[in-house]
Amino acid sequence: MSLARVHNFSVSLDGFATGEGLSRDEPFGHAGQRLHEWMFATRWWHETSARPGGTSGLDDALVRRFTPGIGAEIMGAGKFGYPGWHEDPEWKGWWGPNPPFHTPAFVLTHHTRPSIGMEGGTTFHFLDASPAQALETAREAAGGLDVRIGGGPSTVRAFLAAGLIDHMHVVVVPVLLGRGVRLWDGLENLEKDYEIEAASSPSGVTHVTFSRTAR
Repeated sequence: MSLARVHNFSVSLDGFATGEGLSRDEPFGHAGQRLHEWMFATRWWHETSARPGGTSGLDDALVRRFTPGIGAEIMGAGKFGYPGWHEDPEWKGWWGPNPPFHTPAFVLTHHTRPSIGMEGGTTFHFLDASPAQALETAREAAGGLDVRIGGGPSTVRAFLAAGLIDHMHVVVVPVLLGRGVRLWDGLENLEKDYEIEAASSPSGVTHVTFSRTAR
């Protein structure tokens, strides 16, 4: 069976994966882009932005695992759009006409709408479903490839609580946000189900990988 994977998911030292005050102008609220500056500095990010330069090394090697082997993505409503996006029939996500997913992408929302086909192979489908139901649907669409659980933190937490995540890459960023949405709340003893490895990067972030142990 295909795996459910999380990649490049950044959290602050105090466990927040997004800030407070999310809006159309501030997708991560008061956190701004502080949780993702490590990624923006990599050669991979520069390549995807058609710019020269960027850093190599550990950050670049791990961020590149985002795409290989992925056949579908699942994301929460908060990743797809700002609070209230469902009231705007023209809203098609943050990413412009060619989103970076290039696969079917399933948006979990109580406000469903017809699917939206985008350039580059991304099609957004809108589901009102449990994590298990959404994963079953995404696996069918993935054609034997893995499914990426893309976030935000409430969505990743729900899949973790349901025991559905097989591999997770979390990046601990040395900032304190103080408020927002935490990843780890309610997930006590999560570590018992995973083999965990951590590696520090010269950029200051710590990469933590969780690989599910045999059931």
